[in-house]
Amino acid sequence: MSHKAGFVNIIGNPNVGKSTLMNAFVGEKLSIITSKAQTTRHRILGIVNGDDFQVLFSDTPGIIKPAYELQESMMGFVKSAFEDADVLIYMVEIGEQALKDEAFFKKITSSKIPVLLLLNKIDTSNQEQLETQVQLWAEKVPNAEIIPISALEGFQVKEVFDRIIELLPKSPPFYPKDQLTDKPERFFINESIREKILLHYKKEIPYAVEVDTEEFLEEENIIRIRSVIMVERDTQKGIIIGHKGSALKRVGVEARKDLEKFFGKQIHLELYVKVNKNWRSNQNQLKRFGYNQ
Repeated sequence: MSHKAGFVNIIGNPNVGKSTLMNAFVGEKLSIITSKAQTTRHRILGIVNGDDFQVLFSDTPGIIKPAYELQESMMGFVKSAFEDADVLIYMVEIGEQALKDEAFFKKITSSKIPVLLLLNKIDTSNQEQLETQVQLWAEKVPNAEIIPISALEGFQVKEVFDRIIELLPKSPPFYPKDQLTDKPERFFINESIREKILLHYKKEIPYAVEVDTEEFLEEENIIRIRSVIMVERDTQKGIIIGHKGSALKRVGVEARKDLEKFFGKQIHLELYVKVNKNWRSNQNQLKRFGYNQ
């Protein structure tokens, strides 16, 4: 068998560029990207197919010390990334000194599978700083192959991809060759709306929000979508809606534009806001939203 296939799982601290890298590999915007920490909450699979290979990339939440049930579940997705990886990508950024969780760090340094340590955002550094950082990480993670990159600028992304193909085991494909991800359409609708909330609201609001798409009706020329934005308190509901609905309207307009690009069709998007008290600490609610599985 000359065909190769395997799971390549991307882990690291929040905001090091994991989602940017996966989207660059896949060529589609599967993972939402903002400057805020904890943007990614799920483990998101992006599939890249070639004639003789299938790479299954996993973007995972940034590693944090969990403070409530939702974050516990997010770290569960990271733990699962160690279990099925054929190649592990540990992503750090220029200036970083350590992983925020010592137990995860030990898993990386004792890994029996190939580890690619990608030193990201090198476009923000100079040669001296880069050399210092490469030396630092070579000492900290001696089992890793270190590759400096800029995921945003695309620098060395192709070289990393080629190296991944070399490291993959021989295997038939795990998914149909025309499949892009393991997530359903509604997941990407929810994530697109949540991204706009992360971009436009401050403090606790984005972290108290979950989105649930209740209706997805695809017609020949248009897709009709009805989504509910869940918040934890009445005061948050008022902030999401804004004066005379202006803030909610902005979220809807921007999400609709992104979704029209993603689906290649006209979108009719209706947004509502509901209070779902303490959903982040409620096991049943978390399960309903795809966490704790």
